[in-house]
Amino acid sequence: MRIKLNGDAYEISSPLSVAALLAKLEIDPRRVAIEHNLVVIRKDAFDRITVADGDEVEIVNFVGGG
Repeated sequence: MRIKLNGDAYEISSPLSVAALLAKLEIDPRRVAIEHNLVVIRKDAFDRITVADGDEVEIVNFVGGG
C-alpha cells in the first residue's frame, strides 16, 4: 500500500492507525500535529483514525527553543 507522507511516497504493508504509523516512524505522538487527508487530527483520535492506501499524511514536529 502506498501513502503520501509529508509529500513523499511511503509504503505500508497494511492499513494502520495514526498511532501505529507514528510508532513505526519512532515519532513521539506528544510532540506532533497530524493532518490526515487535509483534516487535522486530535491527539485523542490517533488510535481511531486509520491510514490506508492512497491517503495523505502530514506530520509537523513541535520544536522548542528560545
